[in-house]
Amino acid sequence: MTELNEGEVEQYSRHLSLKDFGQESQIKLKESSVLVIGAGGLGCPVLQYLVAAGVGKIGIVDNDVVESSNLQRQILFNHDDIGAPKAKVAAAKLTRLNPFIKIHPIIERLKKENAESLFSDYDLIVDGTDNFSSRYLINDACIIFGKPLIHGSIHLFEGMVSVFNFKDGPTYRCLFPEQPDSSSIPSCAEAGVLGVLPGIIGCIQAMEAIKVITGQGQPLSGKVLTYDSLSNSTRMINLQALPKSREIKELPDACEPCATPSQKMCLNKEIVEISEYELREMMAEKKDLQILDVREDWERLQSRIDPSLHQPLGNLVNSLPVSPLDCLIPEKDVVVYCKAGVRSRMACEALQSIGFNHLFNLTPGMDGWMNTFPKFTHRG
Repeated sequence: MTELNEGEVEQYSRHLSLKDFGQESQIKLKESSVLVIGAGGLGCPVLQYLVAAGVGKIGIVDNDVVESSNLQRQILFNHDDIGAPKAKVAAAKLTRLNPFIKIHPIIERLKKENAESLFSDYDLIVDGTDNFSSRYLINDACIIFGKPLIHGSIHLFEGMVSVFNFKDGPTYRCLFPEQPDSSSIPSCAEAGVLGVLPGIIGCIQAMEAIKVITGQGQPLSGKVLTYDSLSNSTRMINLQALPKSREIKELPDACEPCATPSQKMCLNKEIVEISEYELREMMAEKKDLQILDVREDWERLQSRIDPSLHQPLGNLVNSLPVSPLDCLIPEKDVVVYCKAGVRSRMACEALQSIGFNHLFNLTPGMDGWMNTFPKFTHRG
């Protein structure tokens, strides 16, 4: 039977005194193993808190080196680490934080060729990557090898967290059935990222991992938590499990879209990011312009752009692969908006996967529209 040594009892004393957590949950953490893919903005806080919590074995997959531009958000590193492998530096520093666990730096890129050998040694996978091709590879590998997945992602000022492939729950493909064209998604180097945001999302990912391991609380399986840093608000989107999402026979390449040939033509169509000014011009010029609001019902009651159709993001995603609205025509221009451009981007990607190829994302969202065009905003 696994026991805690004297040093562990002292280090984890606040866990041990926590009601309904105690020694039983702490031993579960000690007996567990977690593979963290990516030691960047999301991976750093995940690693720091899982190491501090006492997860018995942690693998760190990252083939990148520390750069000065990382230090604004990857606070595990400092200027002395620039040029050194992230996984190696992280492992050394984290071992000093908790010498009672095993930490394995894996200085290589996750590929379909090494996925099985990497995943087989761990109970749980945490996705700290920042690109769609890696996310689909990780998701599909978790399905094939039977591993639960803690997902986190960020864009501009918003982020999201969910638990996939947990006890027959939804997978990442239930949210996004097919991979979008990577060229249409700006990287954090191109779009920027607020340094605090990945810290917040990464901490939530670490919390979800602890919940899955210990059985405490209700993990975010079947739910997507979105976080808006500018308003410091959260939303919960329900997500249904789609049996088809588990029909994965082989792993995709981490650098190529996973769409079928018939879908690639649509996926290669760029989702165009537009400003509120550009939307105003489009509304004046195009009488058949389709505008779709993917916010929640209560948000639409407060304000909206008229005329526009409405389908909350969660309902839209759960309706796939069927078109969410009978009156929405794939061959015509569709402008999608939400509060701040993140949920609408997700909706565009979902619509793109079922054949919509004239998609425009209102990047400033309803917030930007209201600030610029208050007279053209329907309130109440």
